[in-house]
Amino acid sequence: MIGKLKGLIDSYGEDFVILDVGGVGYQVHCSARILQALPAPGEAAVLAIETYVREDQIKLFGFRSDIEREWFRLLQTVQGVGAKVALAVLGTLPPAELANAIALRDKASIARTPGVGPKVAERIVTELKDRAPAFASVDPAVLSLSGALDDQRAPRPVTDAISALVNLGYGQPQAAAAIATASRSAGENAETAQLIRLGLKELAK
Repeated sequence: MIGKLKGLIDSYGEDFVILDVGGVGYQVHCSARILQALPAPGEAAVLAIETYVREDQIKLFGFRSDIEREWFRLLQTVQGVGAKVALAVLGTLPPAELANAIALRDKASIARTPGVGPKVAERIVTELKDRAPAFASVDPAVLSLSGALDDQRAPRPVTDAISALVNLGYGQPQAAAAIATASRSAGENAETAQLIRLGLKELAK
Protein backbone atom coordinates (compact mmCIF):
# COMPACT_ATOMS: atom_id res chain seq x y z
CA MET A 1 0.00 0.00 0.00
CA ILE A 2 1.18 3.52 -0.75
CA GLY A 3 1.40 5.68 2.39
CA LYS A 4 3.42 8.67 1.16
CA LEU A 5 4.52 10.18 -2.14
CA LYS A 6 7.32 12.69 -2.69
CA GLY A 7 7.87 14.10 -6.14
CA LEU A 8 7.27 16.97 -8.55
CA ILE A 9 3.90 18.47 -9.42
CA ASP A 10 3.21 17.52 -13.04
CA SER A 11 -0.28 18.95 -13.58
CA TYR A 12 -3.63 19.63 -11.96
CA GLY A 13 -7.14 18.33 -12.70
CA GLU A 14 -10.48 19.42 -11.27
CA ASP A 15 -10.13 17.36 -8.09
CA PHE A 16 -6.71 15.75 -8.43
CA VAL A 17 -3.03 16.39 -8.96
CA ILE A 18 -0.56 14.34 -11.02
CA LEU A 19 2.57 13.84 -8.92
CA ASP A 20 5.68 12.76 -10.84
CA VAL A 21 7.68 10.35 -8.69
CA GLY A 22 10.80 9.16 -10.49
CA GLY A 23 9.15 9.43 -13.91
CA VAL A 24 5.89 7.76 -12.84
CA GLY A 25 2.81 10.00 -12.69
CA TYR A 26 0.47 9.25 -9.79
CA GLN A 27 -3.06 10.66 -9.92
CA VAL A 28 -3.88 11.77 -6.38
CA HIS A 29 -7.34 13.04 -5.42
CA CYS A 30 -7.30 15.97 -2.99
CA SER A 31 -9.73 18.45 -1.45
CA ALA A 32 -9.98 21.89 -3.05
CA ARG A 33 -8.22 23.41 -0.01
CA ILE A 34 -5.22 21.12 -0.44
CA LEU A 35 -5.04 21.64 -4.20
CA GLN A 36 -4.92 25.41 -3.64
CA ALA A 37 -2.09 25.01 -1.12
CA LEU A 38 0.13 22.87 -3.36
CA PRO A 39 2.92 24.52 -5.40
CA ALA A 40 3.05 25.23 -9.14
CA PRO A 41 3.85 22.50 -11.73
CA GLY A 42 7.51 21.55 -11.69
CA GLU A 43 7.91 22.19 -7.96
CA ALA A 44 8.40 19.56 -5.25
CA ALA A 45 5.60 18.32 -3.02
CA VAL A 46 5.03 15.65 -0.37
CA LEU A 47 1.63 14.09 0.26
CA ALA A 48 0.42 11.61 2.88
CA ILE A 49 -1.54 9.00 0.92
CA GLU A 50 -4.58 6.86 1.62
CA THR A 51 -4.82 4.02 -0.90
CA TYR A 52 -8.20 2.59 -1.88
CA VAL A 53 -8.18 -0.71 -3.71
CA ARG A 54 -11.39 -1.81 -5.41
CA GLU A 55 -12.08 -4.65 -7.82
CA ASP A 56 -12.05 -2.28 -10.79
CA GLN A 57 -9.69 0.48 -9.67
CA ILE A 58 -6.98 1.77 -7.34
CA LYS A 59 -7.58 5.29 -6.07
CA LEU A 60 -5.15 7.52 -4.17
CA PHE A 61 -6.21 10.31 -1.81
CA GLY A 62 -3.65 12.91 -0.78
CA PHE A 63 -3.22 15.01 2.37
CA ARG A 64 -0.79 17.60 3.69
CA SER A 65 -0.31 15.74 6.99
CA ASP A 66 -0.82 12.39 8.70
CA ILE A 67 -3.40 14.01 11.03
CA GLU A 68 -5.48 15.10 8.04
CA ARG A 69 -5.36 11.56 6.68
CA GLU A 70 -6.40 10.24 10.10
CA TRP A 71 -9.44 12.54 10.03
CA PHE A 72 -10.28 11.26 6.55
CA ARG A 73 -10.40 7.75 8.00
CA LEU A 74 -12.29 8.83 11.13
CA LEU A 75 -14.99 10.63 9.16
CA GLN A 76 -15.69 7.49 7.16
CA THR A 77 -16.52 5.55 10.32
CA VAL A 78 -19.67 7.70 10.47
CA GLN A 79 -22.77 6.15 8.91
CA GLY A 80 -23.47 7.67 5.49
CA VAL A 81 -20.03 9.30 5.10
CA GLY A 82 -17.92 7.98 2.24
CA ALA A 83 -14.61 9.12 0.77
CA LYS A 84 -16.21 11.90 -1.29
CA VAL A 85 -18.05 13.47 1.67
CA ALA A 86 -15.04 13.05 4.00
CA LEU A 87 -12.83 14.84 1.47
CA ALA A 88 -15.42 17.62 1.09
CA VAL A 89 -15.59 18.13 4.87
CA LEU A 90 -11.78 18.41 5.06
CA GLY A 91 -11.92 20.83 2.13
CA THR A 92 -14.18 23.10 4.19
CA LEU A 93 -12.59 22.71 7.64
CA PRO A 94 -8.89 22.09 8.41
CA PRO A 95 -8.36 19.29 10.98
CA ALA A 96 -8.04 21.62 14.01
CA GLU A 97 -11.23 23.52 13.12
CA LEU A 98 -13.07 20.26 12.45
CA ALA A 99 -11.98 18.83 15.82
CA ASN A 100 -13.11 21.99 17.60
CA ALA A 101 -16.45 22.01 15.76
CA ILE A 102 -17.16 18.39 16.74
CA ALA A 103 -15.97 18.92 20.33
CA LEU A 104 -18.26 21.95 20.66
CA ARG A 105 -21.20 20.20 18.91
CA ASP A 106 -21.07 22.97 16.26
CA LYS A 107 -23.18 21.24 13.61
CA ALA A 108 -23.64 24.45 11.61
CA SER A 109 -19.92 24.70 10.78
CA ILE A 110 -19.83 21.15 9.45
CA ALA A 111 -23.08 21.63 7.52
CA ARG A 112 -21.36 24.42 5.53
CA THR A 113 -19.69 21.63 3.55
CA PRO A 114 -21.22 21.27 0.06
CA GLY A 115 -23.28 18.07 -0.02
CA VAL A 116 -23.48 17.75 3.77
CA GLY A 117 -26.95 18.37 5.17
CA PRO A 118 -28.03 18.84 8.80
CA LYS A 119 -28.64 15.10 9.31
CA VAL A 120 -25.13 14.08 8.21
CA ALA A 121 -23.59 16.94 10.22
CA GLU A 122 -25.56 15.74 13.27
CA ARG A 123 -24.24 12.17 12.81
CA ILE A 124 -20.64 13.38 12.43
CA VAL A 125 -20.88 15.40 15.66
CA THR A 126 -22.69 12.65 17.57
CA GLU A 127 -20.59 9.68 16.46
CA LEU A 128 -17.20 11.41 16.74
CA LYS A 129 -17.80 13.54 19.86
CA ASP A 130 -15.81 11.18 22.09
CA ARG A 131 -12.84 11.09 19.72
CA ALA A 132 -12.58 14.77 18.74
CA PRO A 133 -11.33 16.24 22.08
CA ALA A 134 -7.97 14.50 21.64
CA PHE A 135 -7.41 16.61 18.50
CA ALA A 136 -9.16 19.79 19.67
CA SER A 137 -7.57 22.94 21.06
CA VAL A 138 -10.68 23.83 23.06
CA ASP A 139 -10.64 24.58 26.79
CA PRO A 140 -11.77 21.41 28.67
CA ALA A 141 -14.22 23.58 30.65
CA VAL A 142 -15.91 24.57 27.38
CA LEU A 143 -16.10 20.91 26.31
CA SER A 144 -17.64 19.99 29.64
CA LEU A 145 -20.24 22.75 29.32
CA SER A 146 -21.04 21.76 25.73
CA GLY A 147 -21.68 18.21 26.92
CA ALA A 148 -23.87 19.47 29.77
CA LEU A 149 -25.87 21.65 27.37
CA ASP A 150 -26.30 18.71 25.03
CA ASP A 151 -27.58 16.51 27.87
CA GLN A 152 -29.62 19.36 29.39
CA ARG A 153 -27.58 19.18 32.61
CA ALA A 154 -26.27 22.79 32.59
CA PRO A 155 -27.46 25.14 35.41
CA ARG A 156 -30.35 27.45 34.50
CA PRO A 157 -28.36 30.73 34.83
CA VAL A 158 -25.75 29.32 32.43
CA THR A 159 -28.28 28.24 29.78
CA ASP A 160 -30.12 31.57 30.13
CA ALA A 161 -26.88 33.53 29.72
CA ILE A 162 -25.90 31.56 26.62
CA SER A 163 -29.39 32.06 25.19
CA ALA A 164 -29.09 35.81 25.80
CA LEU A 165 -25.77 36.01 23.94
CA VAL A 166 -27.17 33.96 21.05
CA ASN A 167 -30.12 36.40 20.88
CA LEU A 168 -27.58 39.22 20.63
CA GLY A 169 -26.24 37.63 17.46
CA TYR A 170 -23.34 35.48 18.70
CA GLY A 171 -23.00 31.88 17.52
CA GLN A 172 -23.84 29.08 19.96
CA PRO A 173 -20.22 27.78 20.19
CA GLN A 174 -18.81 31.29 20.78
CA ALA A 175 -21.50 32.06 23.37
CA ALA A 176 -20.93 28.75 25.18
CA ALA A 177 -17.15 29.32 25.25
CA ALA A 178 -17.56 32.84 26.67
CA ILE A 179 -20.04 31.75 29.34
CA ALA A 180 -17.87 28.76 30.30
CA THR A 181 -14.99 31.15 30.97
CA ALA A 182 -17.31 33.58 32.79
CA SER A 183 -18.77 30.77 34.91
CA ARG A 184 -15.32 29.58 35.93
CA SER A 185 -14.27 33.05 37.14
CA ALA A 186 -17.65 33.94 38.74
CA GLY A 187 -18.18 30.66 40.56
CA GLU A 188 -21.00 28.13 40.67
CA ASN A 189 -23.60 30.46 42.21
CA ALA A 190 -23.27 33.27 39.66
CA GLU A 191 -26.48 34.94 38.51
CA THR A 192 -27.50 35.15 34.85
CA ALA A 193 -26.90 38.92 34.59
CA GLN A 194 -23.36 38.58 35.97
CA LEU A 195 -22.57 35.75 33.54
CA ILE A 196 -23.88 37.77 30.59
CA ARG A 197 -21.76 40.78 31.61
CA LEU A 198 -18.60 38.68 32.00
CA GLY A 199 -19.39 36.75 28.81
CA LEU A 200 -19.67 39.97 26.79
CA LYS A 201 -16.30 41.12 28.20
CA GLU A 202 -14.79 37.80 27.12
CA LEU A 203 -16.22 38.13 23.61
CA ALA A 204 -14.90 41.69 23.33
CA LYS A 205 -11.28 40.61 23.92
